[in-house]
Amino acid sequence: MSRFFIEISYKGTSFAGWQRQDNAITIQEVFESNLSRLYNTQISIVGCGRTDAGVHASQYFFHVDLPVDRFSSKDLSHKLNMMVGRDIAVHRIIHVDDDAHARFDAQRRSYEYFISFKKDPFKTGLYYNYDQSGKPDFTLLGEAADLVKQHSSFYPFCKSNSDVETFECKIFESSWELINDHSLKYNIAANRFLRGMVRLIVGMCINVANQKISLQEVQTCLEKQQRLSRPWSVPAEGLFLSRITYPYIDHIE
Repeated sequence: MSRFFIEISYKGTSFAGWQRQDNAITIQEVFESNLSRLYNTQISIVGCGRTDAGVHASQYFFHVDLPVDRFSSKDLSHKLNMMVGRDIAVHRIIHVDDDAHARFDAQRRSYEYFISFKKDPFKTGLYYNYDQSGKPDFTLLGEAADLVKQHSSFYPFCKSNSDVETFECKIFESSWELINDHSLKYNIAANRFLRGMVRLIVGMCINVANQKISLQEVQTCLEKQQRLSRPWSVPAEGLFLSRITYPYIDHIE
């Protein structure tokens, strides 16, 4: 048996997230079921992290231990792509050291969140269709994003009842980007993320930009590690896990 990292991407609209569940189809289940069929034995995999229902991944890695004499990487990639359906793609299968770990070895994780101010059927499920009157103030969006970079503990942006030992995260990037007149993108990168963190941060930025909460309130809540008066977790469909960085795997654009 040897350990492999498998790089994939997926459109999360039809799935209940990454992690296997009893009563819903997940990305993990799709791969474990199909790998088990191919190798005629029970196969378990370990992902680089969890994504919630409806969230997408333009880059995702999981590790798996497989016999080396059954399929070549090229053949296995081809077979899996034929089996997993049109909303999932297998890009690379990489032989790694036996102690390499898809979750614990990740140094940096990046997310993108897309917002569209114009109804577009070709963006359905991939952008959050912001149908409120008026656009949020772009300057205030940027100031709210900058505030996130000034802190390292994020209890205000963690879903309730999350089972975590620490709220500490190292933020590498937090910024808003104008794509065109009708759409925006939020970029954030960190060593780790709390459950629901990105969607709560995006919601905070929009509420600040619409003057529903103040930057001072956000600053105070981060300093005191308390909930915002108006927390908002934006819809899942605009969120993409976009890049995972490891010390021993080259990133391919």
